[in-house]
Amino acid sequence: MRRPLAELVRMSRFALVSVSGTLVHYTVLVALVETDTLGPLPASALGFLAGAVTNYLGSRRWVFASDARHIVALPKFLAVAATGFAGNVAGMALALDWLQLPYLLAQILVTGILFFWHYGANSLWTFARRG
Repeated sequence: MRRPLAELVRMSRFALVSVSGTLVHYTVLVALVETDTLGPLPASALGFLAGAVTNYLGSRRWVFASDARHIVALPKFLAVAATGFAGNVAGMALALDWLQLPYLLAQILVTGILFFWHYGANSLWTFARRG
């Protein structure tokens, strides 16, 4: 079991990495929507994928200081990201179609909920220390 302070530091680092990934995600989202290239749902999906790359690199190196080989960690990260991707698309569809929220407010809400999924799954599974 990790000490509470160490866990808080790690979660704070994860939050900073997540902000970087989220900036990439939202930049792609807004650029594609505001240029009428794509609608909010597919633009959000592409932005999510772009942000996932940023999150993997930052999480592996700085947040979890993992020495796991990419061949081991990357498939786990992608499984977590795929689940998060499905949650993002479902959450956005719900927020846009059912709740009728503006697309940016919808994305902020969905991102906040998914933060806890990503942290927990990556902490306990993807980058968990064995032994």
